[in-house]
Amino acid sequence: MTGTGHASMRIDTGAGSILCDPWVNPAYFASWFPFPDNSLLDWEALGDVDYLYVSHLHRDHFDAEHLKRFISKKATVLLPEYPTSQLEDELRDLGFTSFLRTRSDEVHELDGGLKVMIQALISPTDGPIGDSSLWVEYDGVRLLNQNDARPSDLSRFAELGHVHAHMLQFSGAIWYPMVYELPTAAKTAFGKQKRDRQFDRTWRYIDDLKADHVFPIAGPPCFLDDELWQFNDIFGDEGNIFPDQSVFMSEYAKVGGTNGVVLLPGSASEVTATGDITTTHPTDVDEFFANKKAHLEEMRERKAPIIAAEKASWRHPEIDVLGELKKRIEPLLEESIYLAKGVGGPVRFDLVSYDGDAVESIVVDFPGKQVRAYADEKVRYRFRTQRELIEHLIFIDEGDWVNSLFLSCRFSAARIGQYNEFVYAFFKCLSEERLQYAEGWYDEHEKAVEAEDTHLGEWTVQRRCPHLKADLSRFGIVEGNVLTCQLHGWKFDLPSGKCLTSVGHKIRAEKTGS
Repeated sequence: MTGTGHASMRIDTGAGSILCDPWVNPAYFASWFPFPDNSLLDWEALGDVDYLYVSHLHRDHFDAEHLKRFISKKATVLLPEYPTSQLEDELRDLGFTSFLRTRSDEVHELDGGLKVMIQALISPTDGPIGDSSLWVEYDGVRLLNQNDARPSDLSRFAELGHVHAHMLQFSGAIWYPMVYELPTAAKTAFGKQKRDRQFDRTWRYIDDLKADHVFPIAGPPCFLDDELWQFNDIFGDEGNIFPDQSVFMSEYAKVGGTNGVVLLPGSASEVTATGDITTTHPTDVDEFFANKKAHLEEMRERKAPIIAAEKASWRHPEIDVLGELKKRIEPLLEESIYLAKGVGGPVRFDLVSYDGDAVESIVVDFPGKQVRAYADEKVRYRFRTQRELIEHLIFIDEGDWVNSLFLSCRFSAARIGQYNEFVYAFFKCLSEERLQYAEGWYDEHEKAVEAEDTHLGEWTVQRRCPHLKADLSRFGIVEGNVLTCQLHGWKFDLPSGKCLTSVGHKIRAEKTGS
């Protein structure tokens, strides 16, 4: 395995090579960059591969410009089994013509004895409608590239035999809590909770699979724009959700982990069926991370023209934002049942003008099924961002604001009450195909009856978490009357069944013997 940055790697076997998730160019309104920098690798050589695997459409995994320029169009794409065709459609637009349409959780044998299996996750909250993991076996050596997918468990991979190399996410890949308008102390406390949950989830996955070697990948990004520089984990902030690989190694050691392996861009690890591993690096790993700030500062200076060019492309003053949003969003509101009900009220967008003085406030009114000017009413959910960002989303006809605006962290947010997953689910479904899929998914799961139980302490609860069906016998922790699902950190009040983390998602629970 050759490290090629972030979640990307090249896997070479005697029966062919697989390039996974190559990402080089800035993503999400030029806010995210790969760190360590991978732009100076020999991508002409790295891109000459037999197979390409793109786990999902998040732009730190799907880099259209890089795929088009550097990756061989002779490569066969290992395609996850997703409910929509968007990933295949976009890859075809880039020139790829050969596709192996895998079936989720089924092993496919390729030429020369190379075996692969892709597990696709397909809930509306998995990635941009979908995320996946890749299992590879050749000559008795097995690898799992979990990247940033969050399956409820890893049992399907474990069934296929002992895994020698396990690649998985450990760092943050979200905008919470940094963008929320909160007191500094509260933001730090929430950030620390999230950072701890990220590591807890990672330890659970590692313990589940018990691979010979563990590789921290899929993060963190770095933030090179001056406006976002504070999000880099270089200030000793215990609430920063973007710890790097060196922090992973330190934290992993605290829980007894001794088999961690860091891949820098250009690092190479050779793994054998006996579990032996040989790793070479382009530079000393410890020394590199000890000088992290200096590396970031050098990158910031070098990438500044790229950020400036991106920013210059966002303004489209000819666009009537309110009129265009009405035209695009109101038909979707009319068709939405579960998402609109889940949001349950108006969502306000405050658009700051080019000069920063004026603000135009627009409301997406879910109960009223309309987009309109703000009328001074009380709203539970509010976003504040630059007008040009919304103009650009309209200009490029972006159907997924999560995979663009929200992951950019170029906004602030405020809410009254709990997190509401339906707000973000709707704004990643701004197309007919996606909305219909999400509505159908929620309809199916709303009507599903959770018949199987599990016992946690003094409580009998439904075995599957109401959020995303994680197995609570594995991920559930009870403290007092509160159940926490460690997979995503969701909490439930057991006596009432109420979800304490978000709107909806009531759990069925009763005290044993009552």
